Amino acid sequence: MSTIDARFRSTLGSFELDAKFSLPARGVSALFGVSGSGKTTLLRLISGLMRAPGSLTVNGEVWQDERIFIPTHRRALGYVFQEASLFPHLSVRGNLEYGWKRVPAAERLIAFDDAVEWLGLGALLQQAPQQLSGGQRQRVAIGRALLASPRLLLMDEPLSALDSNSRAEILPYLERLHQQLALPIIYVSHALEEVARLADTLLLIDAGKITYQGPLVDGLTRLDLPLAHRDTAGTVIDTTVVSHDPAFQITHVSRGNISFELPGLHRAPGEPLRVRIAARDVSLALDMPSQSSILNLLPARITELTDDAPGQVLVQMKLEDSVLLARITRKSAHALNLQPGMRVVAQVKSVAVA
Repeated sequence: MSTIDARFRSTLGSFELDAKFSLPARGVSALFGVSGSGKTTLLRLISGLMRAPGSLTVNGEVWQDERIFIPTHRRALGYVFQEASLFPHLSVRGNLEYGWKRVPAAERLIAFDDAVEWLGLGALLQQAPQQLSGGQRQRVAIGRALLASPRLLLMDEPLSALDSNSRAEILPYLERLHQQLALPIIYVSHALEEVARLADTLLLIDAGKITYQGPLVDGLTRLDLPLAHRDTAGTVIDTTVVSHDPAFQITHVSRGNISFELPGLHRAPGEPLRVRIAARDVSLALDMPSQSSILNLLPARITELTDDAPGQVLVQMKLEDSVLLARITRKSAHALNLQPGMRVVAQVKSVAVA
């Protein structure tokens, strides 16, 4: 399997970065950590904008080791910063063509029209950057990076400078890129909802050290890792749209034998859909309720429990090949005598599923 393999050591004042990781050279790998944990420093080392002792191999090509250091302009990468930084004297088309025209036609990995379509830029091509909204400018910046035909795309908190409406506008375009491209993307963020929505692989960094690398779901739901203990803790399940019930505005999705009923969505049957379920929105019962307003009643098996916030317990469960978390009171866990291995019914409100 093609991989991105890195090992860096760097000391900047009192901050020490000591990071070693191996990521798949396909899909979205999220580099997640709090502010000051070393995310941007690590990204700049990968790009060659900073230099420190270490090694970096991208899909079999050495970009850095004891003898070799490929400068940034010779690394086949795209870099999307927090600010779009478009060329103000060029139109949207001119910005997009800037990198595209510098790649020989035979070496172009992405067609100009495809990038325009994926990012919804067709109606903006003649506009100047100053005429665009923040979300539109960032979509153009992403398109410009893609059209330079990179072998690796780096995205450094690309939504952090946007307001909530602009973030909501751009996220579906990022999801589309994820579905359409085999290009590996390293996506830096400290927003868990972005990571849960976009990533396949998770790389946790804390105080310059990599504390976890592996599948996103494991990183979100392992009880010995910090993400499971956040207020926003939860899991994601990749499902497929099955059908719609127009009378009740309900969409049916499934993964294997697991089915969910969700508020009505504009998705065609057969389309993939990632659902996110917060731990705080899951309650437990020992038996299947005979009458309940909750539509999603899911047979599950408890795999682990641990104390969480004062008076609360975090319960990890298996649903076939998926994992679910529930945050309940310690009183409820005691009353139900919850133990690893027990069969329970996980109850999830349809309106709580994102």
